[in-house]
Amino acid sequence: MNNSKDIIFEDINIDEPIPINETDRQYYFMAKAAAYVRNLCNELGRRPTCCVTTFGCQMNARDSEKLVGILEKVGYEITEDETSDFVIFNTCTVRDNANQKVYGRLGVLNGYKRKNPRMKIALCGCMMQEASAVKKIKESYRFVDLVFGTHNIFKFAELLTATFENQSMVIDIWKDTDKIVEDLPAERKYPFKSGINIMFGCNNYCSYCIVPYVRGRERSREVSDILREIRQLVKEGVVEIMLLGQNVNSYGRNLTNPISFAGLLNEIEQIEGLRRIRFMTSHPKDLSDELIETMKNSTKICRHLHLPLQSGSTRILNDMRRRYTKEKYIDLALKIRREIPDITLTTDIIVGFPGETPQDVQETIDVIRQIQYDNAFTFIYSPRTGTPAADMPPVSESAVKEGFDQVLKVVQETAREQVKRFQGMVMEALVEEVNDHDNHLVTGRLSNNTLVHFPADASLIGQIVPVKLEECHGFYYTGTVQPVG
Repeated sequence: MNNSKDIIFEDINIDEPIPINETDRQYYFMAKAAAYVRNLCNELGRRPTCCVTTFGCQMNARDSEKLVGILEKVGYEITEDETSDFVIFNTCTVRDNANQKVYGRLGVLNGYKRKNPRMKIALCGCMMQEASAVKKIKESYRFVDLVFGTHNIFKFAELLTATFENQSMVIDIWKDTDKIVEDLPAERKYPFKSGINIMFGCNNYCSYCIVPYVRGRERSREVSDILREIRQLVKEGVVEIMLLGQNVNSYGRNLTNPISFAGLLNEIEQIEGLRRIRFMTSHPKDLSDELIETMKNSTKICRHLHLPLQSGSTRILNDMRRRYTKEKYIDLALKIRREIPDITLTTDIIVGFPGETPQDVQETIDVIRQIQYDNAFTFIYSPRTGTPAADMPPVSESAVKEGFDQVLKVVQETAREQVKRFQGMVMEALVEEVNDHDNHLVTGRLSNNTLVHFPADASLIGQIVPVKLEECHGFYYTGTVQPVG
């Protein structure tokens, strides 16, 4: 298959039989969708507009880039306006409030659609893999045109074509898949950095987590496909990549020729022109000594590791089905700190899991004090229908609030001290954007994922520059660019 940028739709004959090869099949439907979009353009007297709104994680953000790539390819003008001719919500379902947010926004879209009958509305992503959510959409939000899930996002051009050919709601939900389709378009948010899917799905089935049910079983991309994609991105000016997977540490196990995640990193490190390698997320139970050694010796792997704890209580960890103990987690985290002293460690913590006691909360606080995280994302437990934990007796709201406040206070205290340890140093920052609050400043990201704001103009965006970290402001720095050499 040719690079997607080289495809000319006029060369694709949509009167011929539909191709069997999945990539070729989807380009066939892109050509067909493009013809419908041209007709719509003639009716409107302008290019039709489209808005893709992303809820949730980096995996969803990368999926949205794929949707935008196809939409641009078939002729839509991309906007951030939800009154557009075509609006897509790429949904998340990790917590219930994410679902409620989508339902609320759909009510607003209904009003827009009444004013613009040609408007199309699509829902995709993790929430659409829940049968109860799809049932509610069918019953209460019948103005939605297209519903599809996480497993068949590669079919988007085909499904988009179906919306032009059907008056009724198009629903295409797969329960699972082992299919990975390569070489489809994607439009990156940033020209200088990009997310890269190295695997899809999850095999862990933590008792509180809906992800394995909505993302399916683990399946890894071939090493050659990953390397080819990264080399092409580097040619296009990308200097930093983020390797994405629900558990990157188990990458490669289901390949015909198995390879470890550390082995993949060593291959990626050899790509000339690539300056930085990030990845997430790492499951503690699968983080190997080989990976620690690879990170320690690498000149490109960023000095940041996100290592979800979830709870510091071994009893709760067992109920969560995390498959490690408090002691094993602490040993691992402290080993990482010893081997890679300049690394920043961040984590996820859930407070209020069913059965959690004040003593369990104190166990979590004990881990926070021992590990001294640079940042922690702290959440109140949210029951997800269909997971084992949803049937466990809940903790009282007052106990959850008290525990959450205690954990958050310690996280903030310890993290401020951790971040402050780099003050006065000169470190390299990838300049990402002009500062939101002061256009005389730009915002850069250090290898350890900490942000630094410093005087400069937009010409530096996309470059990696040395910056002196002059003042720590809790979770970010202000500084000044230093002369090179």
